[in-house]
Amino acid sequence: MSRAHNFCAGPAALPLPVLERAQRELVDWCGGGTSVMEVSHRSPEFVAVAERAEASLRRLLSISDDYAVLFLQGGASMQFAAAPLNLSAIGQTVDQVVTGQWSKKALAEARRFGPVNVVASSEESAFTIVPEQSSWQCEAGAAYLHYCPNETIGGLEFAFVPDVQVPLVADMSSTILSRPVDIDHFGVIYAGAQKNIGPAGLCLVIVRRDLLGLARSETPAMLNWQVAAESDSMYNTPPTFALYLAGLVFEWLEALGGLEKMAEINRRKAHKLYSAIDASSFYNNPVEPVSRSLMNVPFTLADAALDSLFLQEAQAARLLNLKGHRSVGGMRASLYNAVEEASVDALCQFMQEFEQRHG
Repeated sequence: MSRAHNFCAGPAALPLPVLERAQRELVDWCGGGTSVMEVSHRSPEFVAVAERAEASLRRLLSISDDYAVLFLQGGASMQFAAAPLNLSAIGQTVDQVVTGQWSKKALAEARRFGPVNVVASSEESAFTIVPEQSSWQCEAGAAYLHYCPNETIGGLEFAFVPDVQVPLVADMSSTILSRPVDIDHFGVIYAGAQKNIGPAGLCLVIVRRDLLGLARSETPAMLNWQVAAESDSMYNTPPTFALYLAGLVFEWLEALGGLEKMAEINRRKAHKLYSAIDASSFYNNPVEPVSRSLMNVPFTLADAALDSLFLQEAQAARLLNLKGHRSVGGMRASLYNAVEEASVDALCQFMQEFEQRHG
């Protein structure tokens, strides 16, 4: 079997060893004569799957018992509403930083539930740089500050963790598990699974326990973090297959050497692609170098009329899912954990050869 080079922004590539193990176990899981998708989520066997996944994730991220780990449904977009409902009182302001399309969507959703203070925005620069924290205008008494450390669409990434006096809430969908992170800086971290965690359908929430129990009375049970924590993420039937696969991904990362090792690989992959772009007058990345993402690398061609041909030839070379998001155009290569370094090498070589033929 020949695997293609998959640069999809999500649902993204999964590690081949994980897929192969799932394939072996698909119809006869643990010798029980059923698939993992066919057993009760409350059975001792599946509860053990969930417990192993959580334990592995806690080891990877050094998550202390001060935090609850929740495996939920609804994706990261559901947490745009869950955050204000769980953390802010009616009429209480929340602070938000806007650095791209996903933080804009989070802003629009938060405004449904109360006043929002935009402490900083880089929209005027077309989301090409993260505003320096010294320029932020935070509001005294805000319930929390929300930001997106890595914007998947625009390829913009924070080079720092904000230092604030209120709980810090982060949408880490496209950066979690790509490198170590100091969980203790955050009140809440949430992430859709379909980048570095597993298949779509699962959302990870890591919430400091002292922030549980603050939800408004009208908060739906399915959005209440305390309800999820008290039921061990089993308030309703969780996405069992996605949770099982996430556990396999966590084990794969541990076997690889953990997040320090993964960060080393990811920095190397990103450096190769950015170097290929910067060394050429044919390709361009619009993001200021200090704010460039390790995970999502957008780029444009000098002549946009060649975009369709580039994608056609890339597809023929089995370099898949390089079309940029519809809101920004151009190209985008997502370099998530499961994208092998050899795939980045193949992309860089293709780009060089395409420039030679059409530049």
